[in-house]
Amino acid sequence: MNQSSPWPVALREAAVSGSLASVLSTAALALASRYEVGRPFAGTNAVSHWLWGDEALRRNEADWRHTGVGYATHHGASVFWALLYSRLYGHRPEAHRPARAAAGALATAAISCLVDFRFTPQRLTPGFEHRLSKKALALVYGAFAAGLFLGALATRKPPRGGGPSR
Repeated sequence: MNQSSPWPVALREAAVSGSLASVLSTAALALASRYEVGRPFAGTNAVSHWLWGDEALRRNEADWRHTGVGYATHHGASVFWALLYSRLYGHRPEAHRPARAAAGALATAAISCLVDFRFTPQRLTPGFEHRLSKKALALVYGAFAAGLFLGALATRKPPRGGGPSR
């Protein structure tokens, strides 16, 4: 990471990796919702419960009110976690190694899961935990980690000199 301007670099990285994490985890959420609830939008709709209350937890069909707000909320949260990941870890030389970047992405996903379900007020939790099993939640957070990892690889420049990094 460019040490002279860490925030602009972190914001750029977060935009990419957070967007990938959002798209991949939303796809996993749709697959899990389709399998467990029978409706692909149920999980994304549930995310909007912070605004629409229990109505969002029961909504199965796509609409702007629930699906749009749910996705926008999820996307914003994904970029937020990607920004923390990039800012706290991305500038370190070891973050350029694929195995270390994967470990950082998994750690970020695990911490976000812990915060989401242990330290967040009920009204501000992701919401999809009301519609899906714990196994499905693991799939969603795993897809989130994969997006962070792929985004990190796509945006981070390897350190200069010293040959290839491992």
